[in-house]
Amino acid sequence: QVQLVESGGGLVQAGGSLRLSCAASGRTFMWYAMAWFRQAPGKEREVVAVINRSGSSTYYADSVKGRFTISKDNAKNTVYLQMNSLKPEDTAVYHCAADPFYRPSLSRATSEYHYWGQGTQVTVSS
Repeated sequence: QVQLVESGGGLVQAGGSLRLSCAASGRTFMWYAMAWFRQAPGKEREVVAVINRSGSSTYYADSVKGRFTISKDNAKNTVYLQMNSLKPEDTAVYHCAADPFYRPSLSRATSEYHYWGQGTQVTVSS
């Protein structure tokens, strides 16, 4: 069993930055692909960014490309999401998720992530 705990959310003005962290329990963290998803009120959960096991490959949703950066520190069992140039439309609950299975390509489907954190609220004011 893997437990994921997010932190770093909060209230920020448009144009500002936040850094989300997701700490994972367990010694097999290095074998997991990790992702950040977000869910705004009344909307479906959507993928924001994905990183592979080694951290050598990433995917970003078009809406955050060039503004957000995902990174993974296997020594600290932690995945990060650096969010710059935040916009009001980035307001959502952000969840980290872990995929314990090897896949030939980065997964963007919520169904393929077996472990989820409780989420952290990010609110961007205009």
